[in-house]
Amino acid sequence: MTTIAFIGLGNMGGPMAANLVKAGHTVHGFDLTPTSCEQAKADGVAIAAKATDAVKNADVVVTMLPAGKHVVSVWSEIVPAVGKGTLMIDCSTIDVESARKSHELAAAHHLPSVDAPVSGGTGGAKGGTLTFMAGGDVKAFAAAKPILEAMGKKIVHCGDAGAGQAAKICNNMILGISMIGVSEAFVLAEKLGLSHQALFDVASTSSGQCWSLTSYCPVPGPVPTSPSNNDYKPGFAAALMLKDLRLSQEAAKAAGAVTPLGAHAESIYESFDKAGHGGTDFSGIIHQLRHLAK
Repeated sequence: MTTIAFIGLGNMGGPMAANLVKAGHTVHGFDLTPTSCEQAKADGVAIAAKATDAVKNADVVVTMLPAGKHVVSVWSEIVPAVGKGTLMIDCSTIDVESARKSHELAAAHHLPSVDAPVSGGTGGAKGGTLTFMAGGDVKAFAAAKPILEAMGKKIVHCGDAGAGQAAKICNNMILGISMIGVSEAFVLAEKLGLSHQALFDVASTSSGQCWSLTSYCPVPGPVPTSPSNNDYKPGFAAALMLKDLRLSQEAAKAAGAVTPLGAHAESIYESFDKAGHGGTDFSGIIHQLRHLAK
């Protein structure tokens, strides 16, 4: 099978690398955090002393890093160290400009590259059910698809360089806005004496139906698998939602788009994060709305 270097073995990258091992690939990994390396090693990943060591002799390199500056920095370091024709895949959620810079770094060394951010959270990473939104030329995407299929359930080619990040930013802006809308409805229902289950039963089969309601309900009870039934443990942390909403607003400003609901969602999640709840699942935003109602 393929030899893969995986840089970034955290809450998302670790399980993704483990799924590549389960698929039969040889995986060499690197992370700055010792505990992440220890878990990845237990999952069958060979841990390298540094990123440039991990990518030696790799057919494919996958990165999963916190922000655009990290991706550009790491790619600047490892791209000169990889072999001819090595496929570069970045699965981080970053700004479109940094994604395009990464593609340029790869192109300067004649390497195929794909930006492929994910949706599905830690549960999807562990279960291998992630959705990948990919940007890059057709040949690079075709080469990346079998690798992504070992980690995800749905792989979508969104267009050229940076298109995957553009799709992820737009999708998560919808998600952040819709979760606030669903949470507002439950807070109002509480004030009106309507039970959570009654509202769910109506809205989930009516025009209010959306993923934030039917798959990730922000109140305990109606959807047993929702983080609301597990003390709002992520899942997808509120701090990460705030990061994505900030990316959406940066992109909107750069593109000249008007996104007033996206901007307001950013401010609400920013308040939640500043109150010390960044590590709570993003559906916990309902607590912030209850607080505002007092």
